[in-house]
Amino acid sequence: MLKAVIFDDEYIVTEGLQMMVDWSRYGIELAGTAADGLSALQMVRELQPDIVMTDIRMPGLTGLQLIEEIAKEMPDTACIVFSGFNEFEYIRKALKLGVIDYLDKPITLEKIDEAISRTIARIGHQLEHTQLKSQVAANKEALLEKATLDLLMIGEQAVADWKMAFGEADANRVKGVTVFAATGNTERLEEHPSYRLVSFSYGKEWVTVAFHYDLPADQLWEQLTLRSPQMEESIGSGQTYADAADAAKSYTEAVRALRYAVFLEEKGWTRFEHAEDSFPHGLTGCEEEIVFNMRTGNKEGLLRLLDEYKHCMEAERLSPESVEQEVLKLAYIGYQVAKESGGDMKQQAIVPYRELGEMSSRDRMFEWLREQMELLHNFMREDKHAVKHNAVEKALAFIEKHYLESFTLQEVAEHVGMNATYLSLLFKEKVGTSYIKYVTKLRMEQAKMLLHKGMLVNDVSKKVGYYNYRHFTELFKKYAGVTPGQFREGHVGGKTHEPAQEVEQHE
Repeated sequence: MLKAVIFDDEYIVTEGLQMMVDWSRYGIELAGTAADGLSALQMVRELQPDIVMTDIRMPGLTGLQLIEEIAKEMPDTACIVFSGFNEFEYIRKALKLGVIDYLDKPITLEKIDEAISRTIARIGHQLEHTQLKSQVAANKEALLEKATLDLLMIGEQAVADWKMAFGEADANRVKGVTVFAATGNTERLEEHPSYRLVSFSYGKEWVTVAFHYDLPADQLWEQLTLRSPQMEESIGSGQTYADAADAAKSYTEAVRALRYAVFLEEKGWTRFEHAEDSFPHGLTGCEEEIVFNMRTGNKEGLLRLLDEYKHCMEAERLSPESVEQEVLKLAYIGYQVAKESGGDMKQQAIVPYRELGEMSSRDRMFEWLREQMELLHNFMREDKHAVKHNAVEKALAFIEKHYLESFTLQEVAEHVGMNATYLSLLFKEKVGTSYIKYVTKLRMEQAKMLLHKGMLVNDVSKKVGYYNYRHFTELFKKYAGVTPGQFREGHVGGKTHEPAQEVEQHE
């Protein structure tokens, strides 16, 4: 039902229109009346009516001034004016302001009926136009999402269609593309003039593609850095590529980074560059999966993938020499993965590759590969307990000594002499929390102590290893329940303020 209001300083007009007109017959609710311009404007703002009927002359604010304000704040509102004078100049101005109709007094039921009928028809056309525009916009968005998904799936062949959906002019401005894959749709990124985002659901993931108009993409990276500690979902990002056709590469990398984060149960943003050690170069997708499951200790997944690997190789109908070469390559990669774990590989026999040359059966070659990979997996599992204690203890000592400085997991891994991915797994298993969460807790507790002593927030931020003031503030508030400034004031001022209960940190 449409909503209407009547404004006139003559009581007989407002009362007469209320009583004489059957508003429900038109599908209209008469929501209110006012006798002066200021009260009328306040009522319009409160009630948000579809139709305003107003006299031109009113105290406080004239009808024309009222219509001007309505046109600024609620341009879709239909206005009808009436007056008892031959005020042609006022009428001309009213029409310029876009009023639907003008009625001269005395107002009759016939005049009202005609005016309301024309107004309702006008509103109907506006609604149809608005709905049509919304439908067109939704169709354009759907086409863009489809074209972008095709870009991720088939690359170069989809570029022309993507440019058409994106807009040729805007597409020509694109200087780079980065793809993000997330476990849910709760972490929508914010738009910015320096990039355009296209987001959609694909399978179990929520995919966002950032088309950069400017590089480097500082605004986007800063947004992700600041929001990452508060994220309840995991989000992985691929590398940024200059050519839109390479969006498929970035998408593959984003999915890999997300898989790595999900396996480690890490929330927030994980870049492919940080997880890249988990994905050796020059391997097929199946081979990468095998290596990943070895590194993460997933024996069931490892054996299943070895069976899939066998079927894939059989389908290619390779020669015995080619099969031997591929099997040997994967066996040696498995050996390197076991070696990366930090265990004493001197106790593990060198891969007896000469046995392969004596095997005439392809099935026997794959059986040999399975035996070797299972042997290496078992070695890693058995040796893991001794290695875990030494490596993690050494990492903890390094962190304890340097946690007020800026360093990465890779630097800690190099100090320990272990692959970063494997160290990350061991650290979480032994300590019960991730490396990032552990370091964050140490820094936040030190920050609380320094703030308690009265040190300035900006100085504390740098003192505990955060050179981005906003990032430090966000992390501290998430950890302590109050901002660093509030925490400092609560203690320096001699108050009994205590921060809210600490919450779990996310990477």
